[in-house]
Amino acid sequence: MTSEARGIPCANLAMWNGKRVSVILPTFNEKDSIRESILGHFATGFVDEVIVVNNNAAPGTSDEVRGTGAIEVIEPRQGYGWACRKGLELATGDYLIISEPDGTFEPKDVIKLLAYSEDFEYVLGTRTTREFIWAGANMGLFLKWGNWAVAKWMELLFNCSILTDVGCTLRLISKDALERVKGAFSVGGSHFGPQLTLLVIASGVRFTEISVNYRPRVGTSSVTGSFRKAFALGLRMIAMITGFRVRSWLSRCPPAGVVPAPIPLPAAGTVRSGARRREREPEPVA
Repeated sequence: MTSEARGIPCANLAMWNGKRVSVILPTFNEKDSIRESILGHFATGFVDEVIVVNNNAAPGTSDEVRGTGAIEVIEPRQGYGWACRKGLELATGDYLIISEPDGTFEPKDVIKLLAYSEDFEYVLGTRTTREFIWAGANMGLFLKWGNWAVAKWMELLFNCSILTDVGCTLRLISKDALERVKGAFSVGGSHFGPQLTLLVIASGVRFTEISVNYRPRVGTSSVTGSFRKAFALGLRMIAMITGFRVRSWLSRCPPAGVVPAPIPLPAAGTVRSGARRREREPEPVA
């Protein structure tokens, strides 16, 4: 049986425009869906590496991962943020995609993220577009508009690109952008995603947000499955975002560990005037 038939990726057949793509799947309670998620990502034809971060996962999870071609690593510190940070540390791709192996996201949507990677070093998904929310998905009024409101609070405070879903865990970051922000990571819990976005904003990295499919979850979420936990997480996100803005106003410089994105130089033969460029007129020939 060939490796393709077993769902195991073959070397040198993936990549996106000559760049390696890694997918990071933190897992805690996704035993019944993780195998399909792994194989689905490889089946896109653009994923070179899938890293499963076993964060004290349900018994039998490792058995489901075995034979898929994914790399399983262990992160004993409990928390979504710790698992993501472990995966980002070990991933070897030029583009790093964080997703969920719980059936809520379509593996094929990584192609949407990659399509924007030429123009943006950080691409976020949003689950708040009605047409992309599948029947039965856990996106009721509280979760949808709560995520929207907190995202808008971040957008308002930082006057940044449009944000509509602060809690979406499907995202892409380039290796170069990651190197500029990873020194400031401090969150190990479920609010790691918003911290990553805040650090990206502080570094000056270009980013955007796109609509992604959101499907019913296989099993029960340890966070959004509980109204009390989801509400508490929302408050924690608001406090973190507000505190981050206040500290940046007071210090007027990027947080420790964040390296600002380099300012692109004008192309040869151009001069910059404010935010506009114009071609330099040729010098008269004597």
